[in-house]
Amino acid sequence: MLSLKKSLNILKKTNALLEGHFVLSSGLHSSKYIQCAKLLSYPNLANVICKSLAKKIKKKFKKIDLILAPAMGGVIIGYEIGKLLKKETIFCERVNGKFTLRRGFNIKKGARVLIIEDVITTGKSSLECVKLIKKSKAKLIGFASIIDRSTKQSLKIKTGIISHLKIDVPTFKANKLPPELKSIPITTPGSRFIK
Repeated sequence: MLSLKKSLNILKKTNALLEGHFVLSSGLHSSKYIQCAKLLSYPNLANVICKSLAKKIKKKFKKIDLILAPAMGGVIIGYEIGKLLKKETIFCERVNGKFTLRRGFNIKKGARVLIIEDVITTGKSSLECVKLIKKSKAKLIGFASIIDRSTKQSLKIKTGIISHLKIDVPTFKANKLPPELKSIPITTPGSRFIK
């Protein structure tokens, strides 16, 4: 497994770990943002992290039939983990604000499905994916991500998350910002609000 220090060095080297004032897709504010797209734009470095995550997933889940990734953030990591685990991998995407299976993708009844994301903060996107699994009468086996930056307060998922890296970064509601964050201009990264 990859050490915390090496993992953080890779995130910094690829500019995947950003500092400033960010509004996350959850609506929460943070002084740090993990932009995994930057990490994944360096396949040779991302491969090291993907292999580490794949090992953890293999250890925890003995039977996986399908990997489901929410677009945009989960598409590449889903593909990479699917390739390493030799599993079919599909993604869902937003249509009129709701995750939908398109492009001929479907989830077979009874399939054991693993949801993979790049970063999990509240688990909101992952829980939206769960609705697709239930609708298909398939079985959710768990959640995985490159980065788990959730807290007990922010996380809406009640089962464990397998992640390559757990990073504790405080998040704040808009009306409870600390003074040092208020003084920094806001950046809104992510893809949830793209029209």
